[in-house]
Amino acid sequence: MEALLRKELDTELLKATGHIGGGCINQGQSYDTDRGRVFVKINHKPEAKQMFLGEMGSLEAILQTGTVRAPKPIKVIDNPAGGAMLVMDHLDIRSLNRHSAKLGEQLADLHLHNRKLRDKLTKESGFVGKGPGQSEIQYVDKFGFDTVTCCGYIPQVNDWHEDWVTFFACQRIQSQMNLVEKTTGDREARDLWSQIQVMVPDLFVDMEVVPALLHGDLWGGNVGEVETGPVLFDPASFYGHSEFELAIAGMFGGFGSSFYSAYHAKIPKAPGFANRIKIYQLFHYLNHWNHFGIGYRSSSLSTMRSLLKR
Repeated sequence: MEALLRKELDTELLKATGHIGGGCINQGQSYDTDRGRVFVKINHKPEAKQMFLGEMGSLEAILQTGTVRAPKPIKVIDNPAGGAMLVMDHLDIRSLNRHSAKLGEQLADLHLHNRKLRDKLTKESGFVGKGPGQSEIQYVDKFGFDTVTCCGYIPQVNDWHEDWVTFFACQRIQSQMNLVEKTTGDREARDLWSQIQVMVPDLFVDMEVVPALLHGDLWGGNVGEVETGPVLFDPASFYGHSEFELAIAGMFGGFGSSFYSAYHAKIPKAPGFANRIKIYQLFHYLNHWNHFGIGYRSSSLSTMRSLLKR
């Protein structure tokens, strides 16, 4: 792999640092090169290149907002041994601790970034010589993303759609339900979803959902900090409802009260927040069921039942 990195990065690989990491899906290792230290994520699955291209696009989109720090991606490389590698700048990331509140603030800034672009664009359109066609502001007015992203290793459909409820129901929950049906044929899950599906629009009555750039998989294992502040990594980004981001954050812990207080100081909870969080968590329980098996069936079904009792 060292020779491949040398060729692909057009740089001399000086030495492996011996720092090896990664999560439950990928492995990773840091290297010192003449362009600085880089971190290389490795996955041998056939779908690894698609997964890493989606992660690279996600990191680039987050970095372009200038709101929160993330590793800067460099290149996706085919692995001759199978799969692919994602090369990015190395950051000395440690567990989130003293920058928890700052992460809440910066995550809210990330979610508000597109709305602020819209507001600025609207303001500019009121001046002579200014308008959507002449402004450099790139406001995104639909839900989706320019490329496929993966939450875990499962590809997400990110086709652009003007309506959030339709996007979420069809391209998030239904996609996961299709996999559950294909692999398990679970009749109870199918019947519960058929009842919930018709009530989803009721959760968004009198709400304006402005597309927000999301990390997309914001659990405690995908955040950390460096000396100067918080860091996001391993994203599965798309433009969606900002509340979606907080669903998995509340499922597995890792975020203290200072994080939530700082976040909601900038984006207060809207009426119906608790029920919408349940249906957003349903996506993640189903995604975990499809990744890790029947152990997540109970959580998926109990979440469905609680939505029907609201």
